[in-house]
Amino acid sequence: MKTTRKVREILSHYESDNPGTKANLARLLMAGKLGGSGRMVILPVDQGFEHGPARSFAPNPPAYDPRYHAELAIEAGCNAYAAPLGFLEAIASDYAGDIPLILKLNNSDSLSKVEPCSAVTGSVEDALRLGCAAIGYTIYPGSGDRNTQYEDLRQLILEAKAVGLPTVVWAYPRGAGLSKTGETAADVVAYAAQIACQLGAHIVKVKPPKADLFVAEAVKTYEKHQLPTGTLKDRISEVVRSAFNGRRIVIFSGGEAKGTEEVLAEVREIAAGGGFGSIMGRNAFQRPKPEAIKLLHAVMDVYAKA
Repeated sequence: MKTTRKVREILSHYESDNPGTKANLARLLMAGKLGGSGRMVILPVDQGFEHGPARSFAPNPPAYDPRYHAELAIEAGCNAYAAPLGFLEAIASDYAGDIPLILKLNNSDSLSKVEPCSAVTGSVEDALRLGCAAIGYTIYPGSGDRNTQYEDLRQLILEAKAVGLPTVVWAYPRGAGLSKTGETAADVVAYAAQIACQLGAHIVKVKPPKADLFVAEAVKTYEKHQLPTGTLKDRISEVVRSAFNGRRIVIFSGGEAKGTEEVLAEVREIAAGGGFGSIMGRNAFQRPKPEAIKLLHAVMDVYAKA
């Protein structure tokens, strides 16, 4: 399939990348119902590792089966399906070529309450073996272990670029230096997006920012330069601007499970603010499949019209 003008424009922002990496970025951008539009909807299913099986899958028991998620992503027309090593190994052969895969290379459980730091649970070699289009990695800006995470990520990005794989970075501010409110404050989320881009991320995943401001010095700057934070659209625009003035792809998580209208209202604001798309897990796979597909199609329709 020939890439569209919009996709070629986005690829032009990745000046230093080799043809293989750009080809896989194009593979992600050209796939699914939104293929060619420059917008993306990705199904991520790392919650079994991160939150435990019952919390993740009991609301919709068929979701205990790894194949359920691959089939959901394919039938809904998602741009990609992202998961840890075990889930991808369970489906990669049967669904080879049906949808771009993203191997989440680090994960953590929720049993420990110490500073957040995910373990590396997969490799670039695993991603190639499974036919993936990209790798994924989570960083926790604000964590006491953040510098180790940054160093590990930088090495993985270097390895991935060498074999033509782009990197999706989950940038989730978290740690002893941040309050719960601070984790999703507008200035902190924008800062996290900037850090991910500086580390070499091709695609950045962050949470939709709230109206709060957290860092005292940033508060002064937001006030001095009258940076608007009153609407989610305003805050999304600032996050996208913080990602190299929109020259890096920024997508936003769906977050905790919520009602359909609440999901769609949030997506409309993300689209209006210039966000490139959504990466939506629990709000999709915790619903019966027909309902999940209907929701994902409604989300895609919002981005298609933006």
